[in-house]
Amino acid sequence: MITRFLESEIEKQLYKGKAIIVLGARQTGKTTLFQKIAENKKNTLWLNADDADTVALFENSSSSRLKAVLSPYKLIFIDEAQRISDIGIKLKLITDQIKEIQLLATGSSAFELANKINEPLTGRKWEYNLFPLSFAEMKNHHGYIEENRLIPHRLIFGYYPEVVNNPGNEKNILKQISDSYLYKDILMWERIKKPEKLVKLMQALAFQIGSEVSYNNLSNLLEMDNQTVEKYIQLLEKVYIIFKLPAFSRNHRKELKRGRKIYFYDNGIRNALIANFSLPELRNDVGALWENFIISERLKFCHYNNIWKNSYFWRTQDQQEIDYIEEKDGILHAYEFKWNTRKNPRLSKSFSRTYPDHTFKTINPDNYIDFIS
Repeated sequence: MITRFLESEIEKQLYKGKAIIVLGARQTGKTTLFQKIAENKKNTLWLNADDADTVALFENSSSSRLKAVLSPYKLIFIDEAQRISDIGIKLKLITDQIKEIQLLATGSSAFELANKINEPLTGRKWEYNLFPLSFAEMKNHHGYIEENRLIPHRLIFGYYPEVVNNPGNEKNILKQISDSYLYKDILMWERIKKPEKLVKLMQALAFQIGSEVSYNNLSNLLEMDNQTVEKYIQLLEKVYIIFKLPAFSRNHRKELKRGRKIYFYDNGIRNALIANFSLPELRNDVGALWENFIISERLKFCHYNNIWKNSYFWRTQDQQEIDYIEEKDGILHAYEFKWNTRKNPRLSKSFSRTYPDHTFKTINPDNYIDFIS
């Protein structure tokens, strides 16, 4: 069993009068995490909202009925809670009126679950994101030396738990997971009429990691209007497939002000979309894979360690650029990501002059560990 960082954090928040919500993509280990938390605890009830009787319990019951059914239990888990209508109101009702109960709920979709819980559960919930396994979690599991040896493998196949736990069957598992994303989440909830357009959009984004993304160019390439492209990208963000990195600007004349890069939470999903599982030594996109890997791992590390910062990339009209910038406590921390350890880029003089309060570092396979673990 690979220990997840959220386990200890959630354990600390039990029985403090708030519901605990864990959001994340399918197959990232939310159910397994809750099963581990439930071990050796008495008076627990497990409810799966994929089951019709669970949905019926919440949709057709009065508060008195819910009390009668739930009161004997101390710990109640609700899996796939987004399938229950008005789930936020139901969780609020239980949290307010059956105070001895600890509620924990998972959801595969931010836009399905978060939209239903944020207002009703204001001040009554702890909310966390669970990502695919992280480098730091795997380092803790079997040691730095072993995980460092596996970095080329992780660049290609990523960190989904089922992928990590089934060496030799990575390709088939990633195909199943990527199909699950598309056809069970986005297509089902949004009733998208042309799923092939969505697939092509994801493939186009997969080919552009590390590069600035233009909605207008995507619109022309896919023969879709800009609004549809933007809507689909927002949906892909909300089901934890991709995330955006905005351009950094303080309104200096040559800086890009509205640009964005788009990255995948998991390299394996990205490579599955373009059906390319070639070894890093045989690829011409290994630099982009390294950049996606490091930025996604940094995102996980900061989330699990409560590191608050703003994240950007930087580029000017004359093509000066910085891969990644973090803004913390008034200081800009600039980073370049290089797979080739012999490359030592210099920081743009324009950036240095404009923003004197900065640090700069190149992150490569020789020194990445402190950045992401």
